[in-house]
Amino acid sequence: MRADDRVTTDQVCLRCLVSGRVQGVAFRASTRAQARRLGVTGYARNLPDGRVEVLACGGAEGVAELRRWLAIGPTHAEVTDVICESITYRAMAGFDTR
Repeated sequence: MRADDRVTTDQVCLRCLVSGRVQGVAFRASTRAQARRLGVTGYARNLPDGRVEVLACGGAEGVAELRRWLAIGPTHAEVTDVICESITYRAMAGFDTR
């Protein structure tokens, strides 16, 4: 087996719920831009209760960096809480805003 053929084991997925003023402030689009920059796949979607749900899958370092960014968000956001849980890794194509 060549080094390029090895399966990486640092692939993770986090499901995060972001609270605060996170809707109507370009939070999803900014999250998508950050995720793409970090090579993270998944989605960001508005929830009816005013939170944003983010699914982030990819390399552990990139997902951790996106998780740290979620606590700050874009300029006009006011994040009050980020609750994340690890879920089973699943390969996804791209990063969507739903």
